[in-house]
Amino acid sequence: MDAGVTESALRRALARARDGKTLDRSEATTLLHARGAQLDDLLTYAARTRDAGLEAAGRPGVITYSRKVFIPLTRLCRDRCGYCTFATVPHRVDSPYLSPDEVLEIARQGAAMGCKEALFTLGDRPEDRWKPAREWLDAHGYDDTLSYVRAMAIRVLEETGLLPHLNPGVLNWRDFQRLKPVAPSMGMMLETTATRLFSEKGGPHFGSPDKDPAVRLRVLEDAGRTNVPFTTGILIGIGETIAERADAIFAIRGTMREYGAIQEVIVQNFRAKPDTKMRDTPDAELAELAATIAVTRLVLGPKARVQAPPNLVEDQYALMLRAGIDDWGGVSPLTPDHVNPERPWPQIDELAARTAELGFALRERLTVYPEYVKRGEPWLDPRVLGHVAALADPATGLAREDAVPEGRPWQEPDGGFEAFGGTGRTDLHTEIDTSGRTGDRRADFDEVYGDWDALKDRMSAPQRFDADIKEALAHAERDPAGLSDDEALALLHADGPELDALAGLADDLRRDTNGDEVTYVVTRNINFTNVCYTGCRFCAFAQRRTDADAYTLSLSQVGDRVDEAWQAGATEICMQGGIHPDLPGTAYFDLAREVKRRAPDIHLHSYSPMEVVNGASRTDLSIREWLQEAKAAGVDSLPGTAAEILDDEVRWVLTKGKLPTDQWIEVVTTAHEIGIPTTSTMMYGHVDTPSHWVGHLKLLRSIQERTGGFSEFVLLPFVHHSSPIYLAGLARPGPTVRENIAVHALSRILLHGAIPNIQTSWVKLGDELCTRVLQGGVNDLGGTLMEETISRMAGSENGSFKPISELEAIAARAGRPARQRTTMYGEVPAERIEAARRTDGVGHFGAAGGRPDGGRLDLPLVGT
Repeated sequence: MDAGVTESALRRALARARDGKTLDRSEATTLLHARGAQLDDLLTYAARTRDAGLEAAGRPGVITYSRKVFIPLTRLCRDRCGYCTFATVPHRVDSPYLSPDEVLEIARQGAAMGCKEALFTLGDRPEDRWKPAREWLDAHGYDDTLSYVRAMAIRVLEETGLLPHLNPGVLNWRDFQRLKPVAPSMGMMLETTATRLFSEKGGPHFGSPDKDPAVRLRVLEDAGRTNVPFTTGILIGIGETIAERADAIFAIRGTMREYGAIQEVIVQNFRAKPDTKMRDTPDAELAELAATIAVTRLVLGPKARVQAPPNLVEDQYALMLRAGIDDWGGVSPLTPDHVNPERPWPQIDELAARTAELGFALRERLTVYPEYVKRGEPWLDPRVLGHVAALADPATGLAREDAVPEGRPWQEPDGGFEAFGGTGRTDLHTEIDTSGRTGDRRADFDEVYGDWDALKDRMSAPQRFDADIKEALAHAERDPAGLSDDEALALLHADGPELDALAGLADDLRRDTNGDEVTYVVTRNINFTNVCYTGCRFCAFAQRRTDADAYTLSLSQVGDRVDEAWQAGATEICMQGGIHPDLPGTAYFDLAREVKRRAPDIHLHSYSPMEVVNGASRTDLSIREWLQEAKAAGVDSLPGTAAEILDDEVRWVLTKGKLPTDQWIEVVTTAHEIGIPTTSTMMYGHVDTPSHWVGHLKLLRSIQERTGGFSEFVLLPFVHHSSPIYLAGLARPGPTVRENIAVHALSRILLHGAIPNIQTSWVKLGDELCTRVLQGGVNDLGGTLMEETISRMAGSENGSFKPISELEAIAARAGRPARQRTTMYGEVPAERIEAARRTDGVGHFGAAGGRPDGGRLDLPLVGT
């Protein structure tokens, strides 16, 4: 026993494990030292926990495995791990990559032998290190290794029916978006959280950029954010300390709790291999492995699926079962374990017999675990759902024993958008002001957003500010854009006379930049679907496809709304929608073409950066290529929504699966480069702090100074009433009046000389507060909207449309004239102005909507 672990500490930790108490890191570290009789006790408690989990899952006494084939797509790798025999160098292989014919031959042989999983194993991004890999990809028409992985996964699905499980190493959020449609599950071993094994010369991961623990933990998080059932695990005996081993287990638990995407955890023991730098390192002992499995089981709990590779445990099957595993992993009747080639797989019949000796039944599962099979969306992409269903027992989610893999088509849904929509509550845009929403939250509230309690650890508290407000005001007057972060933060805390002075300074800058006219645009919002599984925790608009308020418009319904908008004098269509799992990647182009077919001269302001990434991923185009196609289809500008707060510290609390900051920046800057202007936005007053607002504004300014592509900055205060993150008790109820005035004014100051137009949201602020911010730096009131459903679903009480007369009345109360504008702040043709005046800029909504007395409608629930 380690000299730092006492008998009494071990007894106390065992007693807590016996009593089902939650273990902390110190107790877990202590239990990892258990041997002899104490190890027996530890295994008993772990096995009891495992058995409870199997009972709860509806498969008591069942140990699972997956019948698979290994497809070693490439053995080249940019990493240099000290224990790996899988990775090699170009002159030792016949070709840098398996050919498509070789891939399919392995898969076909596996299917003939009853396999259902195709495990794609490969080195990390070999083209970054090896010239032959780059040349092979170029010669065969692939941009990178992941493009080839994607293509081969599709071939395997279509020609053999095997389900791909992808192990391509480190992936980022975009990579998951690309690969999820072609594979039910993916994986990557965490291995360890011991940074020194990566950073210190001589360590097993030194010189291996993909083995940085921080990078690998981010992969686990991104898998959760994109709803990918993910396999991970730890590798013991590579030089980590016992405490570092415990830390890795807890790191996995944190990700598992927050996102729910970790489908299995492998606990694997190091085995020294000849011809490696670590050939003389002792193997991890099997008792050590058993203790680690048991502690993993106790820390992760009964719902976790814990695996030990059966070819690495000698004949100690019983010991691993006693330690709490419930899965033997993938076992191949055809191909060797290419990572541990010296350790052959046990025969499946033998594995079943050894499992039965301890009273368990061995059952085959698919590459994706039963829990995710039964849940379906959002865990399984619709394009592989049929492939999974063909092999799964719908009652248990396990593999159907009589299922024979057969190739099935993999493709985008046929027929484009025309064959896609026209379902659900398509009149929600009008009924939201009369009947209201059906319930205050969607039916999968407790699952789709991840674990609410785990989010609390990510929350940040407001920081102190010590800068003098008067000094900051003086500096702002001399050099508005030159304020330091501390000075800007001080101005956000201004109140009373200092707040008035801040607003006055901002309004002087507004007058110098824009003059006194308050502008607005006659526009119609079209939200073509609200079905979305992205998991934005602030969004009350998104619904499951089966929810009562879910809808998807048909192409003709979208076109009819364009016709109505044109007749009402609109110069703009603002079109966005949820990330519907069935949405064809080309549907965005179909929609744009339909808008332009109905109204060729209307400006199409459409598709948020999240939609752009979704479209690019579904069509397997680059961001630039997709935007070029969208522009050709009729998109004139992009809304800079999906920004929320451009700080991932906040984003990963506010949203589960939306694009990270760097991806938002890539989309808008690429759009600017190819001549598509965008707006910029900030949603504030939820789980953020004023320092985040300052950082967001300065980031936007830096982008604008590089590209000049932002037409305006739109402030969007958080609407809390039906927002999931507010209902869960994590967000505050939006910004205060003082904060709204201060942040509008500071936006004008920090963006002065860069983004000329500052827009406020009447939907979110209401008329009175809009008037006040018009006197503090704002020059634009946005649009008439005609149908505004997103904020109304969240509980906004300011209506779903705003007539021209009311917008001009707000401007008049601020003592300023009003002017109708185009999207790009130009002059509106006289014919459009005349058409808009005939219906007050809102078409038939002005006659049909609202109460007879002209008052606002509250937002009721249907049936209340």
